[in-house]
Amino acid sequence: MDSKQRFSSRVDDYARYRPGYPRAIADLLQSRCGLAPGATVADVGAGTGVFSRCLLAAGWLVSAVEPNAAMRTRAERDLSLNPRFRSVDGSAEMTTLADRSIDLVTAAQAFHWFDPIAVGTEWRRILRPPGWAALIWNERDRRCSRFGRDYHALLLEYATDAKLVDREHDQPPRIAQLFRDQPYRLETLSYRQVLEFEGLKGRLMSSSYAPQSGDPSHAPMIEALRALFQQHQLDGGVTFEYKTRVYLGTLSDPP
Repeated sequence: MDSKQRFSSRVDDYARYRPGYPRAIADLLQSRCGLAPGATVADVGAGTGVFSRCLLAAGWLVSAVEPNAAMRTRAERDLSLNPRFRSVDGSAEMTTLADRSIDLVTAAQAFHWFDPIAVGTEWRRILRPPGWAALIWNERDRRCSRFGRDYHALLLEYATDAKLVDREHDQPPRIAQLFRDQPYRLETLSYRQVLEFEGLKGRLMSSSYAPQSGDPSHAPMIEALRALFQQHQLDGGVTFEYKTRVYLGTLSDPP
């Protein structure tokens, strides 16, 4: 399936149940990149606008670049009343943004779908020097809890493509390609998401590899998920522990 269309049937679950991001992430970007209020940020692969919300809350002007029409429409519905939000029909490799119009490019939970070489060329075109770029992933920390480990095992059992379950862990060589082997830094923050069963189900179904209704594996997967929830719930909820990883560097070529 074309990566740009993978989430078309999962928009509502994605918008409602994907985790947010730590508040400290905006402070991190501001301090490391020297962004002032009113700075321009391109949130590339913005999806339904989950990370765009963080950028808007920091006071920045956000161009949310998203090729999937259904996801882009949901972001517009939820965020277009904010005058600092602009929705852009474009892709990571062809943003349609003007030359040297952007202070920071972000890609949250998205870079693993991109072509790092083509993206590097495009982002260098739209960025003003020094050309800051931030790649962000919320990674489930399955070492922290039995629930996290059991949930991960459920994904591996039922995923339509098990290779996608841990795809973010395979990114360092591709990140090095983006930065052309120039130094970049990794910052790690913590985040927590507490979900009732319907939220847990929606969180699962927001994943592109979760079999959907009509697939023979869908009903058994939901039954297994319900049993997992009953085993681990506390006061009606289960907790995902995340490590939010931020890979941050500049795309300006060395002198």
